[in-house]
This record gives sequence, C-alpha cells and structure tokens, in this order.
Amino acid sequence: MLGALRREAVRRFLRRALHGSAAPVAKALAAPAAKAGAAAVAAPSAAYAAWVLSSDDPGMAMRLSYNVPARLARDCAAVASIVADYQWSLRGADGADRAWIMHECHARSAQKLLELCFANGGIYIKLGQHVGQLDHLLPTEYVRTMRENVLDRCPSTPYDVVCQTLREEFGAGPDELFAEFEQSPVASASLAQVHRAYTHDGQKLAVKIQHPGLREHSAADVAMVEFLVHAVKWMFPGFNYQWLVDEIKINLPKELDFVLEAANAEKCKRNLESPRSRVRGRVKVPEVIHNLTSKRVLTMEFIDGISVTDCEGLDALGVDTGKVAELVSQTFSEMIFVFGEVHCDPHEANLLVRKQEGEMQLVLLDHGLYQQIDQGFRWHYAGLWHALIFADEDGIKHYSATMNAGDMYPIFASMLTLKPWNQIREATVDHLDAPQSPQDRARIAEFAHRHVRQISDLLLQMPRELLLLLKTNDCLRAVDRSLGKPINTLVITARECVRALAEQRSRHLPPLLAKFYTLGDHMHMELRLAMLRAATMWMRLLQCVTWRSTACSI
Repeated sequence: MLGALRREAVRRFLRRALHGSAAPVAKALAAPAAKAGAAAVAAPSAAYAAWVLSSDDPGMAMRLSYNVPARLARDCAAVASIVADYQWSLRGADGADRAWIMHECHARSAQKLLELCFANGGIYIKLGQHVGQLDHLLPTEYVRTMRENVLDRCPSTPYDVVCQTLREEFGAGPDELFAEFEQSPVASASLAQVHRAYTHDGQKLAVKIQHPGLREHSAADVAMVEFLVHAVKWMFPGFNYQWLVDEIKINLPKELDFVLEAANAEKCKRNLESPRSRVRGRVKVPEVIHNLTSKRVLTMEFIDGISVTDCEGLDALGVDTGKVAELVSQTFSEMIFVFGEVHCDPHEANLLVRKQEGEMQLVLLDHGLYQQIDQGFRWHYAGLWHALIFADEDGIKHYSATMNAGDMYPIFASMLTLKPWNQIREATVDHLDAPQSPQDRARIAEFAHRHVRQISDLLLQMPRELLLLLKTNDCLRAVDRSLGKPINTLVITARECVRALAEQRSRHLPPLLAKFYTLGDHMHMELRLAMLRAATMWMRLLQCVTWRSTACSI
C-alpha cells in the first residue's frame, strides 16, 4: 500500500512539473535553444525527484546522491595524486637513487591512501586493515602505515543515528529496549560500533550497531575499489589485485548481515565445545541474544577481557604470554584442519583474554568473516602443511599442484611460510618459525618485490578458500609477533594436520582398526618431531663449537 501511494505521488509530481508550472515557462522561452536547455535540465531533475520519492528511504536516497559522487571524487583525486607522484618522482631515476625515491613515494602514497580510507570510511577502513596484514604482498610503507593507524582509529556514529537504527530494526528506541544503554560506544570498527547495555533483569550486553549507509554505499564502493585496482595495475603492470576485488564482492554482503554473523558465532561455539576439541572449556564465544538481533544489529553477552597483545595487562593478570600464543595457535589450527569453519579476522581487537575460575580463557569476537572449507580441500591443505613442516619436497610439489600452483610451488611455499625456499627445505624443527626481526621482515619485503608478478598470478589462480586462509595466517603471525614470546606453533600445526590426514586415511576402515592406524600416525609424527629436535640441537652444538674454535684461534 505504501509503495502504491508513493508511486501515485510521483506521478502527480511529474504531471505538475511537466504540464502545470512548467507550461508558462515554456511559452516564455521563444528560442529553440532555450527550450532545449530547459528540457535538458527538467528531464534529469524530474528523474532525480522520481527516484528520491519512490525509494524506500527518501532521506537516504538524497544522501546517496551527494555521498557517492563525493566519494568517487576523493578516489579520483587520490589516485591522480599518487600516480602523478610516482611518475614525476621516478622520472630519470636509477640505481640507489631510484630505490630511495621509491621508498619516499611509497611513504607519501600510503599516507594519502590512509586519508582516503578515513574520509570514505566503511569498507575503505576494512580494506586498510587488510592492507596492514599483507607483509608478503605490499611495500613495507603501506603495511606499516595501515597497521599503525586503522585498527583503533575508526570513526563512530552519532547517538541519534544509533537510536534511529534501533527504531528501524525493532520499532523501539534504546530506552524501551534496554534498562540502560550507554550513549558512547566502547569500541568502533570499520563496519559497526559496540555499545554497552543492560537488560531489565540486569544482564550485561554488547550491542553491535552497523554504521549507516554501508549497505546502500556497498555497490558503489566496490566499483570504486575496482577502479582503484585497475589504476594500480595500469601504473604498475606487475601489481594485479583483481583477486582482492573478487573477495570483497563475495565477503562484504556476508559481513553486512549480522544474522549470518550470529549463526557463525553459534557454529564456532558448538565446534569448540564439542568432545572433538582439545581447547574445550578454554575458549569462549559470547552468547547471542536473538530477539535483539537483526541484519544491522547484533546483541550478545558482554565479556570483559584484556587484548591478546597487551603484554603488560597479561602479566598483571598472571597469564603467561607463551601459553596465550599456544592457545591461539591450537584454536585456529582446529578450526582449519579439524572443523573446516574458520574465523578469518583474528586480529588483536577480536581476541581477548580473561581468567575464569582461575583458569585462562580466550574470548573470540567478531564472527562476520568466515571461510567454510570442504573436506577435500581441508585434507589437501593438511597434507601441504605436513609436507612443509617436515621439509618433504615431493609432498610440497604434489599438494601445491592441488592448489593450482604448478611449477611455481617454491614461490607458493614461500608465500605460505614467509620463508625462502632454501630454508623451507632444511630438515630442522624450527626452520619455519614465524619471522620476528626487522631483518626477517626486510627479506619478506624484498621477496615480495622480486616476485610480485608471480605472486599476483598465483593469487588469481589459487582456490578461493585459500585467500582468506592467507589473511588468517597473516593475522595470527601479527598476534604471535606482538606477544614477543613466540612458540613453535608448527608442532601444534603438525599434530592437527595428522588428525586431519588420519581422518582421511581411516574413513573407510572399521572403528577399531581406524583408531589403531590413527595412533600409529601420531606416534610416527611425534618420533619425526623428536628426531628433528635432536638434529637441530646437534647442528647448534656444532655451530657453537666451531664459533669457539674460531674465537680462540683469533
């Protein structure tokens, strides 16, 4: 009924515009050119008015008609400025001068990109967060600028707009829905912000409310990002980030649906509380309050905790950072290799630590971005990591082929591990430890620069499931690095890979025989790890003796 009334109002408006008030004006315009000019103005104006009045939200339609061109203008200005800077600055430069000038251009351009992200907001900030985790793909200046700025500086939505969103979703404002609702958000992220609230029976809640206009802007924003990607490719033919646009097109609608996020949270909770989980009781997923959840509002129980990378806070809580790193690694290894449902945004703001009944507990927040992995892919991925951990070159080559890497398997292995191929082939227990030092990160950046074209090709042809897993790995490495007390997470990964491969091997065997073979696989894996540890200790002992002998001779 409302739609019919709105369409009738539009028809009346157009009749008045074209046959009423417009008629005297037309008679007064004697020159044909003037008539043509009036028609040129009247037709788009009438069409614009019809679009605004016939939309479900005329106010939002008017805001879009201003915001979309403004955002596009910012994009064009930023791209033009960055392109001009590179072309002008690098003209005639070579050798060491070119490397230094390139570094300066990267730094200036990263700052311009950061300003664009904050000016446009929404998915641009989300994109900036993603850039801040791509050590192996982008120049260091871009990664560092985004990592240091976009995680905790997201703009917030005014309280009156928050109230309007709640009324649109539930037909009532915060004063009616809650006994108490704090006007200032406790956290603000790229797509939403969180307010603390209390129910009438005293339960403490976290109310996640989507920033306005994201759904309406999303199609235009994706088109703008695609334009930026094509501009980068035109400027630097080796940089083809079409895979990033494809992922945004798939995942953004999912992240903007908080009902889907609630379902992801509940699946994660079931998995990690099941008898199959080795972290059962040590990981907490907040309970969803369904009657106060919609596509734009997600209400969950509020859980206090310390950020997973707040080392001082963890020390004050009496929690060992090594144990935290171990629990994080165990949790996400299970998601990937055992359950096949992976939380793909595990940055520091989404991981909290608390003590519950004297025991450390990891709290998982923000379940909007998930990757579902089918059984076949999960087994192949487990086989690949098993081969990487045990420096099995034939296995690496075989499983890389299942990921469409083909002859580029050495580069593919380096992308996964952030290690050079010669180190991947070393049979030591720590050959794939996460890079920690500035020298390690410099080597990663140099590798990415040298193989940028091959990396871009691999990202375009590898299975879509793998792209989000690469992002997850980057997030987990950043957390591990921030904790400053890295553990050998590869031992945990090896054990979970063996669980997945044992499941594949024994799926057609009788239960008793399957358990026997599984036990044998685990014993074999632990024996190989023990041999690697022994070989590593022997090599270090020989290096120490050699160094002392050399020092004495000097």
